[in-house]
Amino acid sequence: MSIIRKNKIVLILFLLILFIVTITYSIMYGASRYSVLTIWQALVHFDQTNMEHLIIRSSRISRVLGALLIGAFIAISGALMQGMTRNYLASPGIMGVTDGSVFVITLSMIFLPNVQPATLLIFSFIGSLMGAVFVFGVAKLVPGGMSPLSLVIIGTILGMFLNGVSQALATYFQISQNISFWYNTRLHQIDPVMLQWSVPLAIIGLFLAFYVSKSITAISLGDEVAQGLGINLVVMKTLTLVSVALLTGVSVALVGKVTFIGLIIPHITRFLVGDDYKKIVLYAGLFGALFFAWADIVSRLINPPFETPVGVITALVGVPFFLYLIQTKGGKRYA
Repeated sequence: MSIIRKNKIVLILFLLILFIVTITYSIMYGASRYSVLTIWQALVHFDQTNMEHLIIRSSRISRVLGALLIGAFIAISGALMQGMTRNYLASPGIMGVTDGSVFVITLSMIFLPNVQPATLLIFSFIGSLMGAVFVFGVAKLVPGGMSPLSLVIIGTILGMFLNGVSQALATYFQISQNISFWYNTRLHQIDPVMLQWSVPLAIIGLFLAFYVSKSITAISLGDEVAQGLGINLVVMKTLTLVSVALLTGVSVALVGKVTFIGLIIPHITRFLVGDDYKKIVLYAGLFGALFFAWADIVSRLINPPFETPVGVITALVGVPFFLYLIQTKGGKRYA
């Protein structure tokens, strides 16, 4: 057996153990703490009359699965956006993608108050795609708008605009309480039914992400290089945006706005695995899943039995990282 194959096996086993530990800890800790034995009994010998079993089955499992999936989706979206734009600062939270999703969700709650989970997921996807097209469209019209810092500034301003309009509409139509869920990251309120409905859209988004990953490797080296390799830039960038919109739209619909994961994790992944986006997409998903799940666990351990918003935890890591990127790489594209 070769050394490379041994290393892969060791890595797979390590990640498998890490995911099992993460899932176990996430189910154990919360307002109430459950033992490993209780968790095992809830999974294998489920008793509908046992409140602990009901909480584990209906809430804790959905929560950790949601955290893992959403962390993976946002991290993959961030990696694709950074590769496609050759911009170190690109991410769904900064480029207006998540704000577009919340904007359309707000409209749907106003005009279709009884919207079904599957329809809400579609609206969230449309909003994410609209937000991305809006930001990139404006950036194309502004001289130098596609430079890294300019694109981030435009994305931030337009994202704030969409966010402001959403909140104004929510206040005017008196749905602020209903819509507040989507302005914050609330894993404890994740809807198991919506989580199930999100699977088909997520599968399409992941399929597209892996499909375009090879082309994104070439595009990240420059459009001229990609065209020289026979890559259709319009088609591949469009598919990339659709993938980002699907994955981000699903995430926002499930738990609201998620910040900084799409910025941080792709950089860590590139440092560890190199510049091949077939590897980056895979490992960014794995690392993003673990990062967000542990951020959620930490948010519950800081001040039990109360929960610190998980967005605070991601921001504590993300804001310094963002400032570091601006200082060191803000004005540069990929080499």
